[in-house]
Amino acid sequence: MSDRSPTLDQLRVFVAVVEAGSFSRAAEVLGRAQSVVSYTIGNLESLLGCALFERGRRRPMLTEAGRAMLADARRIDLLTREMAARAAGLTGGLEGEVSLAVDVMYPSVKLVSVLQAFAAQFPTVALDLQMEALGGVLKLVLDGESGLGLSGPRESWPDPIEAVAAGAARLEAVAAPSHPLAQYQGAIPVAALREHTQLVLSDRSRMTEGHNFGVYAAQTWRLGDLDAKHRLLLAGLGWGSMPEHIVEPDIASGALVRLTLADRDQLIYPFALIRRVDSRTGPAMQWLIERFAVQRAD
Repeated sequence: MSDRSPTLDQLRVFVAVVEAGSFSRAAEVLGRAQSVVSYTIGNLESLLGCALFERGRRRPMLTEAGRAMLADARRIDLLTREMAARAAGLTGGLEGEVSLAVDVMYPSVKLVSVLQAFAAQFPTVALDLQMEALGGVLKLVLDGESGLGLSGPRESWPDPIEAVAAGAARLEAVAAPSHPLAQYQGAIPVAALREHTQLVLSDRSRMTEGHNFGVYAAQTWRLGDLDAKHRLLLAGLGWGSMPEHIVEPDIASGALVRLTLADRDQLIYPFALIRRVDSRTGPAMQWLIERFAVQRAD
């Protein structure tokens, strides 16, 4: 192993090859010739004294040493990007625009309160606001389309994401008074829930593909719009869960009936404030981060 340390550029090329799945695609992403990418990886392996990829395969496959080095390379890359972003935030002055992605489940009263204060505090800063469901917020932040996100639940966060708890919304399982499940007295068995069409909010991104959250029924109607789900519930076309702050007036008026599920006492939908660690955080964005952290959804 050489006494010299790997360069940041070498580590980034290494990560790019792994993420692109081939040397040629990594070259396209990096805007370099494939020979340059191969040469950079060869030099990195010489410096480290170990092979990072198995030779003789059609696609680059990491060796055991390569898998171990990949975690380090990603961590170093993220740390340097975070440092550069922090420096840009400190020296760049007030932003002309900030972008925010918010989960559709987030209480609108809380959101409006923060944005009213933001407009008063930063009258010259434009706001790009997008509302998304489930993994849609995470995708916007990961892709750099939104600098800050108020995301719904996630089992784990990708490496580039910094996440801080931002409260939770209580959900109510509801159905129209005419729905068969509304006739139950007391807790409804899971077997009964499975027999009736459940209205489920779907993810327009692919971030939660293969995962179902709170789905009981064998037959589901999937909708990408929370308002549409609300309207179908009122029409008696299925049962499902909705944020308490949205259906509370319907329950009070009798337009919807609260359902008690036998397998859980309450339904909670947690939120997290997320951003890329390598994204610039100017004064306006920092203000939003601090205000949402203080004004928790619950």
